Amino acid sequence: MPTLLIVLGSLIVLVLAAYAASLLWKLKKQTQAREAAIAERKAAADKRREEIFTDIRYIALAMLEDRCEISEGVVRIAKLFEVLSLSERVSNDYPALFRHFERIRHHPIMEQRKALPKPERMKLDFERMKSEAELTEDILEDAKRLKDFKLAASH
Repeated sequence: MPTLLIVLGSLIVLVLAAYAASLLWKLKKQTQAREAAIAERKAAADKRREEIFTDIRYIALAMLEDRCEISEGVVRIAKLFEVLSLSERVSNDYPALFRHFERIRHHPIMEQRKALPKPERMKLDFERMKSEAELTEDILEDAKRLKDFKLAASH
């Protein structure tokens, strides 16, 4: 009888150990799958971020080559930085660009602009042209630096 209890006890311990091992194996697989999914999402986010940086560099170069109007380039670049939540971080590096953007960010575009009365459009055009006249040279200096943009490591 004591031998039977020892055998049964050993069998129970063995079954519990096997069950614990299977649970650990499942946990390991889940952890690996989660880590792989996180790595995949990070890689996709990094790729998208680099694509946006490429767009910023392209727009800056287009501004310098006079293929893109100053205000259009400023708005596009500033909005791309907003998409990346980097506006605050880079605004001091490109002060003229962001100063002009702040002055014209509320200006409607496309259909909303067309819907405005002519005097209102003229007023907004005057504001934009006045800001451009004041800042174009400095905006182009910002664009020169932006055409080679690389995000500096954060602290």
